[in-house]
Amino acid sequence: MDTRELAKIDLNLLISLQVLLEEKNVSRAAERLFITQPAMSKTLSRLRLLFDDPLFTRSSHGMQPTPKVKDLAGNLEEILGGITQLVTSASFDPGTFTGEITLAMSENIGVALLPRLIQKLQTQAPQLSIRVVSRVQDQMEELALGKLDFAIHVQQTHYDKGFRVHHLGGGPLAILTRQDHPLTRGEIDWQRLLEFPLIRQYVPDREHLERQLSSDMVTNIRDHVQGSLEIAHLLTALEVLRHTDYWMLAPAYILQNEEATRDITALPTPAEGVFNINYALVAHNRTARSPLHNWLWEEITCTIRELRTQQSRKMHQRVAAGIAKSNI
Repeated sequence: MDTRELAKIDLNLLISLQVLLEEKNVSRAAERLFITQPAMSKTLSRLRLLFDDPLFTRSSHGMQPTPKVKDLAGNLEEILGGITQLVTSASFDPGTFTGEITLAMSENIGVALLPRLIQKLQTQAPQLSIRVVSRVQDQMEELALGKLDFAIHVQQTHYDKGFRVHHLGGGPLAILTRQDHPLTRGEIDWQRLLEFPLIRQYVPDREHLERQLSSDMVTNIRDHVQGSLEIAHLLTALEVLRHTDYWMLAPAYILQNEEATRDITALPTPAEGVFNINYALVAHNRTARSPLHNWLWEEITCTIRELRTQQSRKMHQRVAAGIAKSNI
């Protein structure tokens, strides 16, 4: 867009022209614009110079617009209306919004959150497009650059002031296997785990995850040599678990999705205490005054609270069943 000619124009002149069109009287136009009549006459002279046309002529019935200004009238009202809408905070209606939101999250999170969230958004914002990406490194930079709108990820130890962060709480890690896996009988320790192949799932910014784990757990996962499968797709990994002796370290909340985790059981991790992985919802402050982003922020956090309230009991029952079986 070439703005050089536009920069030479005083846009207040267009407002004055619109008022003159409506009033067809210099005195009344001056009153509406809170200026004197001589100032209004001077403005009319500038308008005539700008458009190279008299714009209005005097008659017994007052000022009459010339053909030139009649041609301008329709476009002028539309342009000024557009500028007004541009600078006025319009009410946000999710039901009619047609834009796109990009959200970064791993499949581990998506398999639990997205079915419920998208079901709600389909009803409330049927024309909203959601783009979910799972393999995104340097998520904070992508948020700052505007390439991401939101990220739900493993909570970091520090966030810059340019971001808003909602801490979502945590969930325990578990060993996932098929229900009749040999590991489901007897106690779980690293020596036994090292006898079976491991599925390593892709995790963006893995170092933030490892900071929340014990050094013993990180070392054993890194040094595991009994065969491994590295994969980014959770559903494929679960299918592999169902048909092999592989095991996978993953958040226990995955079990909330009973269809995806059919015939999969959760066993306790071989470490003292329970290791919780904490998560956060993050957005850049550039979206802090966006009605769309604030609305969706609330929908995401509300959905996560609902999932925790309604499904945590069922998840803990399945985890407890796996733990009890492993102690037989």
